Amino acid sequence: MKRQVIRQRLKNPERYAPLLAIRNGREYDAAVAQLNDLVDEIGDNPRDPRYRFIETLSVLVEAYDEKYHKIPDASGVELLKFLMEQHGLSQRDLPEVGSQGVVSEILRGKRELNVRQIEALSQRFHLSAGAFLREFEPGRKAI
Repeated sequence: MKRQVIRQRLKNPERYAPLLAIRNGREYDAAVAQLNDLVDEIGDNPRDPRYRFIETLSVLVEAYDEKYHKIPDASGVELLKFLMEQHGLSQRDLPEVGSQGVVSEILRGKRELNVRQIEALSQRFHLSAGAFLREFEPGRKAI
């Protein structure tokens, strides 16, 4: 392709914004919102032509997460405690997890986080659901 054609096509990079590197929190939030909308719309259907877009956005979001949202090597409960402390949250402030009693049981290790709770927490804190599943990784020692 000739240089002039390439320059013309790339003159307005905002047209490609969803496919460009994520440089700041605003772009990250926009990419995550767009990714969530696509996943809600087409789910896990690799036959849909937009599925490749989901894969691309996932790679970009994951790269940004790796650089700016380092996930501590901790169990789901330890991560939840850390996030509560960092955000100044009490057990009452987590209705997506359950009642204050349910949250208390989870924090004391009497109850495990379930899939619904993990999905809600990952959305709330903009983290991968896998961050809350670390205690289930093969070879990981319980703390």
